[in-house]
Amino acid sequence: MTKFTIDDTSVGELNELFGANDEHLALLESHFETEMVLRGNELHIFGEATLGERIVPIVDSMRQLYQKGQMITSSDVTYLLRAGSDLSGTDAAEKKLKNVVDARAEITKTQKGKSIYAKTLNQRAYFAKIQKSDLVFGIGPAGCGKTYLAVIIGVMMMKKGEVERIVITRPVVEAGESLGFLPGDLKEKVDPYLRPLYDAFHDVLGTEVTEKMTARGQIEIAPLAYMRGRTLENAYIVLDEAQNTTKEQMKMFLTRLGEHSKMVITGDVTQIDLPKKVTSGLVHAAHVLKDVQGIEFVNFDTVDVVRHPLVQKIIECYMQVDGKNQDDQGHPERIKR
Repeated sequence: MTKFTIDDTSVGELNELFGANDEHLALLESHFETEMVLRGNELHIFGEATLGERIVPIVDSMRQLYQKGQMITSSDVTYLLRAGSDLSGTDAAEKKLKNVVDARAEITKTQKGKSIYAKTLNQRAYFAKIQKSDLVFGIGPAGCGKTYLAVIIGVMMMKKGEVERIVITRPVVEAGESLGFLPGDLKEKVDPYLRPLYDAFHDVLGTEVTEKMTARGQIEIAPLAYMRGRTLENAYIVLDEAQNTTKEQMKMFLTRLGEHSKMVITGDVTQIDLPKKVTSGLVHAAHVLKDVQGIEFVNFDTVDVVRHPLVQKIIECYMQVDGKNQDDQGHPERIKR
């Protein structure tokens, strides 16, 4: 048994670190395949002595996040475990964990005053590249924050006066139900497809402010078809669900970029709803534009998923199965840089 004393702590910090009903402690036990017991401020680790060398840096990193004023979640613990697992117990692992903690940067606050952070290294890189470059691709699995962060960063830039308006769009691709059979007019038919985008605005601005800014034209959320023939200047533009664009749609959208504007394109190449013989515009663009100076790519991985820890495992299982059967239109290997 190895005993690790957590100095200068409090009951509140210990409860936060190890979670309600020791939820986070259970994640540590499962990952390291050992038994751990917290007695006061002493963490008892049963097993080989080297386990302590691998576990202590993780706990220290959790403490550093807490001391930065952040609430520790299961996804935070899982991310730290994965970030240090390949180099566990080495100086390189501690350096990588330090980078993870340092990457936790506040982007803005919600309308209720809650801080919104870049939670992973790729999220921090995404944040930095969007600020620096006029065209950024964020490609990765569901739950890694690529769309949510893109919208939040746009709101932050508009508050600072860096852009005059935000334009958010996505292709309306039917997946199981025909739009023609859905009730209501065109707006009522397409609104369900755009709901996740509204939710992000409501989170950071509130429903009332979002509606007022939408009415004034400062925020526009519309289907991709509405972008044809337009030039978008002094704007922050996001194309979401870009994996469901065709090559022609993607080219049309990319050429809408006007003066003093930024464009962010997000998508998940493992969830393409196009007909099998139609090439995804996102996969095609990532291949064609990969070496163009001024265009940046951020490839998220399952380790960046910040939803429930089970979501990571679900995505990985599907990727293992689908990877054996996918054709070239959506295979992730096509966009790795």
